[in-house]
Amino acid sequence: MDKARVAVLISGRGSNMAALLYASRADDCPYDVALVTGDKPDAPGLALAEAERAPVIRLDAKSLGADYWEVLHSALEKAGVDLIALAGFMRIIPSAFVARWAGRIVNIHPSLLPKYKGLHTQQQALDNGDTITGATVHLVTPELDSGEILGQVEVAVLRGDTAETLADRVLIAEHQLYPRILGRYAARPFDAGWIEQQVDALASRLPEVIRKTSHGSPGWGVGNEKTAKLFAIIADHHHGEKAVGLLVKASGPDEMTGLIEAQPDIYYWPKYYGANGWLGLKLNRRDVDWGQVNDWLERSWRQCAPQRFTKLMRAADEF
Repeated sequence: MDKARVAVLISGRGSNMAALLYASRADDCPYDVALVTGDKPDAPGLALAEAERAPVIRLDAKSLGADYWEVLHSALEKAGVDLIALAGFMRIIPSAFVARWAGRIVNIHPSLLPKYKGLHTQQQALDNGDTITGATVHLVTPELDSGEILGQVEVAVLRGDTAETLADRVLIAEHQLYPRILGRYAARPFDAGWIEQQVDALASRLPEVIRKTSHGSPGWGVGNEKTAKLFAIIADHHHGEKAVGLLVKASGPDEMTGLIEAQPDIYYWPKYYGANGWLGLKLNRRDVDWGQVNDWLERSWRQCAPQRFTKLMRAADEF
């Protein structure tokens, strides 16, 4: 299994970090904890991580000042980190840092977002007479607690609860939720269904596109139902191949051979389809450039679309 390398960032005792670390030891867990660090060198969670033989770097945001985020970024890159999991990391992350790690920072928040962003979430739930609260795992964006929700768990509010007693039970729920959702997110790049959704979102932006199958495989055609010509196909481990591939039309065998020889981690010659001019792009990998995928879809669409569909696009290119 190609496991994601996760860095866990903490500021305190690190109970969610511990939950993630212990969960990572299961044979079927799709991530490893590659680094534990944070903003306080004396955070108790760092000592626990060291005792559990996790790689630890002690950073002091206060002494580093404005250099802290660059030092942290360098440490993450050096550790080969794929994903960052915030686990009680009590620091506002600059938008520039978020942009560098866009789509790769996950956080857990003690409320059912979008309710109660920020601090004092349990007191807000009590003040508003809520009977249910909970926790949310979400992607981090520049706007506080506003990224895509990846998973949630509900926790009942009991009669007589205080903010402290309620927070204690929500924390138990967090420890169950976070490893499961992080694992699901870490495995997403290899999920054929998720890959198909991403391709569909890109292909559907092109004019006159319809869904069409090819020997049972999901595909996209240009034109009407009767005459639509396929310009993209998903080949999920087709005939024993290791790839969940996107098949697109190349200019010919010379281009295909050149690309495959130069970048075998990205391109491949698909069985049976390759002889008919279909080039395979391996999409079940962590470093997919979806901009590149979009370019190939548009190029393949242009090659397959009737002239009346491409005329306006060519005119726009020349403008």
